[in-house]
Amino acid sequence: MSYSSAVIDHYENPRNVGVFEKDDPDVGTGLVGAPACGDVMRLQIKVDNVTGLITDAKFKTYGCGSAIASSSLVTEWVKGKTIDQAEQIKNVQIAKELALPPVKIHCSILAEDAIKAAIDDYRKKHDFVN
Repeated sequence: MSYSSAVIDHYENPRNVGVFEKDDPDVGTGLVGAPACGDVMRLQIKVDNVTGLITDAKFKTYGCGSAIASSSLVTEWVKGKTIDQAEQIKNVQIAKELALPPVKIHCSILAEDAIKAAIDDYRKKHDFVN
């Protein structure tokens, strides 16, 4: 299987690798995994409570190149968005941007799930109603 140049770029030069303090009230943490393939993603967002914008994002992913690339890409995409805007990011957009082959689509689904989980965690900390 050959990877697209976008996957290779994000895999070889991942953006925003790292962690925030999970107990920080401005941080939402999403941890998702696919036991069948062994991919596990932790994606975190940092939200400015005044503007409501995601000011930063970090990830740590254990998995294949497509999983790492999907995580890296979404950390770039969510910055500067509101949590409602970030929640609209869909796996098909991720898969298209990275030109993921059908066998790797699950990686983009994990990335979408990780965004939603991070947003849910942030909302729980702030008693938002979904």
